[in-house]
Amino acid sequence: MPLSEYEQRVLNELERDLGTDPKLKNAMRRGRRSGVRLVLAGIGILVGLGIVLTGVMTQVWLTGILGFALMVVSALWALSDGSAGQKKPVAGPQAKKKGPQGKKGLMNRLEERFERRRERGDL
Repeated sequence: MPLSEYEQRVLNELERDLGTDPKLKNAMRRGRRSGVRLVLAGIGILVGLGIVLTGVMTQVWLTGILGFALMVVSALWALSDGSAGQKKPVAGPQAKKKGPQGKKGLMNRLEERFERRRERGDL
């Protein structure tokens, strides 16, 4: 079912507003993982599995736990983006100030539109 003109306009505004949100961009950004990192993590998982099996066969539970821990750490390392040790730029005190236009957030604008529509009886 095609969108009405109003729905299409609201959708375009939402897309535009979401595209300018820096927090969302950082959250959605996903860098390419290097092949070497994935191969090394795969080897770590296989070695961990081997240690778990050795622990099961020798009935040494500590060995099995260490092997499982190696598997989990390897998988998490493969899935991480590698920026854990990098410092992110810290915004200064002016970063939180609003511009001279008095920019409003997305939620504030949506609430205002909702109130206007409710007052007009469009709901």
